[in-house]
This record gives sequence, structure tokens and C-alpha cells, in this order.
Amino acid sequence: VQLQASGGGLVQPGGSLRLSCAASGYIFRFDDMGWYRQAPGKQRELVALMLNGGTTYSADSVKGRFTISGDNTRNTLYLQMNSLKPEDTAVYYCKRTQRGVDYWGQGTLVTVSS
Repeated sequence: VQLQASGGGLVQPGGSLRLSCAASGYIFRFDDMGWYRQAPGKQRELVALMLNGGTTYSADSVKGRFTISGDNTRNTLYLQMNSLKPEDTAVYYCKRTQRGVDYWGQGTLVTVSS
């Protein structure tokens, strides 16, 4: 399984970005998927999850601002980020869990600054 994350960039506070994570290789429709982020000097943290049954979960810090979703085939995962804050600045990683094995994308940098 290979994951390719994209969509990061520089945005002003209050702005929006949409991240994408395209999966290729041996993919199961019912894999669990998620977005994580790592800010400079901090540990990687969970941002949002989409479980194989369709249940979604968002961290308290992004609830109401970020939305996780997938396309119909669940080959592509999205993270719509609205009302961005400087503290959202981080490298964002997508993860796919298949049969207990985690696969990570390469990360995409999001910088929120005026």
C-alpha cells in the first residue's frame, strides 16, 4: 500500500485548505483511515479518523473546523480544514490501517501564518 498526501501550503489565519491522500496498491475498501499531524518539537497527534464502518472521529482541537471524508471507493481520503489557526501549523500525515498493519504517507506541510 502506498499513500500520497497533497494539498498543503501556506494559508492565512481563518483560511481553508483541503488535503488529499491517494492510496494505491493492495487496498481494501474497509480499511481504517486517518489524518495525523506533527508540529515542530511536538509528538505526532491524531487529527481525525474514518473507520471502516464509516464512523468518523475528530480531535477536540479541530472539531467543528476540520472534516474527514473519503471518495466512494475509499481510495482517496480528504481532510477539509476551515478556520485555520497558527497552532494548526504542522506536517500532516495520512495513515491507512489494513489487517492490523499501519501504512503512512510522506506528509504534507501546512503553515498558517499572516
